[in-house]
Amino acid sequence: MNIALVIIFFTAALALYLGIRATRGKEMNVNEFAVGNKGFGTLFIFLLIAGEVYTTFTFLGGSGWAYSNGAAAYYVPAYICLAYVLSYWIIPKIWRFANKHNVISQPQYFMKNYDSKALGVVVAFIGLLALVPYIVIQLKGLGIIVSEASYGAISPLMASTIGAAIVTIYVTISGIHGSAWNAVLKDIMILFVIVFLGVYIPYHYFGGIQPLFEAVQNVKPEALTFASEGYSMSWFISTIVLNAFGFYLLPQSFSVVLSAKSERALKKNAITLPLYTILILFAFFIGFAAIIQVPGLQGPQGDLSLLRLTMQTFDPWFVGIVGGAGILTALVPVSVMVMSGAVGLMTGFYRVIKPNSSDHQQLTVSKLFVLLIILVAYIFTITGGNALAILNIMSYGLITQLVPAMIFGFFNTKFMNKYGAIAGILTGVSIVLFNAVTKFKLVNIFPNIPSVINDINIGFVAIGINIFIGVTVSLLSNLLVKKEFTRIAEEVVK
Repeated sequence: MNIALVIIFFTAALALYLGIRATRGKEMNVNEFAVGNKGFGTLFIFLLIAGEVYTTFTFLGGSGWAYSNGAAAYYVPAYICLAYVLSYWIIPKIWRFANKHNVISQPQYFMKNYDSKALGVVVAFIGLLALVPYIVIQLKGLGIIVSEASYGAISPLMASTIGAAIVTIYVTISGIHGSAWNAVLKDIMILFVIVFLGVYIPYHYFGGIQPLFEAVQNVKPEALTFASEGYSMSWFISTIVLNAFGFYLLPQSFSVVLSAKSERALKKNAITLPLYTILILFAFFIGFAAIIQVPGLQGPQGDLSLLRLTMQTFDPWFVGIVGGAGILTALVPVSVMVMSGAVGLMTGFYRVIKPNSSDHQQLTVSKLFVLLIILVAYIFTITGGNALAILNIMSYGLITQLVPAMIFGFFNTKFMNKYGAIAGILTGVSIVLFNAVTKFKLVNIFPNIPSVINDINIGFVAIGINIFIGVTVSLLSNLLVKKEFTRIAEEVVK
């Protein structure tokens, strides 16, 4: 057994221990399981939200995007920083409503905001549709990281299996508390690993960060500019704005917001988290360095750029530390995703059909949904699930279809009611899914459309139609209700 594998196993065992121990001294009920009884302060909120940023994407996708697509990769820190800025004003509104109405999940928030059980069911299943591909990607990423970092001693399938088992055990025991304590360990390791690699590798191979980009300019200059079509500037800007609004609407991020003990904790994080997000740039530096040092990676192999360059540069013991950090970047976000999805289904579906269920029954059902979600994700992980890669790309497009209903929900307005919200969301989601399956673009309707418009993220088109349908249906339904009320009143008078 090599030293890298020993370190990886130790990290996995420590994560399991911390996840189980997190429930010590707490009497677990639904609120404790789902949102930590809404008692998390600034630090835990910071670490949990950061956990949704520093996932296996940091190790694989971040450096891989820089390696394969160059400057387009910078959309990631850009949209996340913008999401944090927007959250300073938006998230406290959500927290206040949730705290007042004892909301513990995203479906329950929309259900109570619009007084519609049907809307809660719709939101629960859309959230699940957006979550499962993310969980699959994390489990696959975990398998790749462990397999590479262990020098092939552990297969990707075995690593994914062990990771899924660890998450299932500590989530069913500790709920969000297990995620919070593992987030502490994860962020310590990721901070060290990603900053060290991002600084050491450019200086080791090129003598600095500027010489690194000069070398890339000489070898692959197109990596440092936006493409004229495809991942162009219009795609870049539209994707940043779309994803920024969708970030906190992802069920796992929404659950973290609900677990905060005060608005102040959320606002503090909105101020500090953009600085922490800048660390993602160090992963991009590694990807750009790999263009020179590890040439020839094609297609999906680009995601291996960080690991291949690390193994080429360092001794096995350090590769083991990188692999251990990689495990945590999968376990923490997966645990929050699974927990938030399970509680969302419990409140948005089970509670609807069993409104008088006890707290114990609701907790038991939530844990059963944890098992169901992780099982479904695991099946897609081991069977390939190539279609899920498409859905993963479109997940933000799916979840952002909740944005109009969320924004209108902040105001007491006639322009959006429960009928309009449901109609708009379903229309927008249908457009996004149609695009994901058919690769439909605006150019298919308007052949002469310029690429600057054609490259705009299709999610924008979907949101525009979503708002139009939602407002139209709301106004029409209000008119019909008013007419019906007038008719009944006239009959009563007669």
